Amino acid sequence: MTAMNVVHMRVKPGQEEEFVRIHRDMPPIDGMIRFSLVRSGERSFIIVGEWQTPAAMSGARAAMIANLDRLRPILEDLGGGRGVTEPWSGEVALQITG
Repeated sequence: MTAMNVVHMRVKPGQEEEFVRIHRDMPPIDGMIRFSLVRSGERSFIIVGEWQTPAAMSGARAAMIANLDRLRPILEDLGGGRGVTEPWSGEVALQITG
């Protein structure tokens, strides 16, 4: 069964294009099926990753943290003790394609 992770981030003012560029230049990660970067509002982005298996997603954790470390200087704290990311992940329960 596939797995997905969803992460919300907000960039500092004026850093939107740099945020997109850094993601564009990141190397592919083994086990990832698809990566989407969604602009969800002013300076807000959501990352959606689809993985071959939950184990592939877990195995990519070090690579994902290394990518996050490249982004940290341009990310804004989300407040409420969340830090610079609000991550969610799990196994896909239902997927409908059109």
